[in-house]
Amino acid sequence: CHYGTGVAVLAFLASIGFLVGEFLFEQMSSVKTRKHYVLLDLGYSSAWTVLYFIGFCYLANQWSNAETPEGNYGVNNVQAAICFSFFSIFTWAGCAWFAYQRFRAGVDTAFAPSYEADPSSLPGAAYTSYPGGPDSDTGYQEAPFSGNQQRGPGDYQAPAY
Repeated sequence: CHYGTGVAVLAFLASIGFLVGEFLFEQMSSVKTRKHYVLLDLGYSSAWTVLYFIGFCYLANQWSNAETPEGNYGVNNVQAAICFSFFSIFTWAGCAWFAYQRFRAGVDTAFAPSYEADPSSLPGAAYTSYPGGPDSDTGYQEAPFSGNQQRGPGDYQAPAY
């Protein structure tokens, strides 16, 4: 029982640390630091997947060998511990999978802000013009504000600065 408690407490403390790391991830300016953080996340999540699997097997084996307590006192507590250790296997495996995906993405997307996406890579087509408007293929007939400007009455020339 001390094994399961120890694994759970260390996993909780590490989860808090990784949440702080995720919050600070965008402010990590070094690619090397980001890589070390992602590798630490991947390794820790993988190790805790294995430790929770061992804990689940250990708890389930001990519970199957134990005698039922008088009046079923504490049965629900033990079954909940076994159930949550089983669910934790998949939770930590999911964390390891997402850390692996982040590692595979590499540094290409590490420093790319999401608001500067390449327009050619976005799904869908560009906006169409308003109904009855010019086709988007033809473009302007002549560039606006260029060429010969018309002079007003009286042949007034604006001063050149």
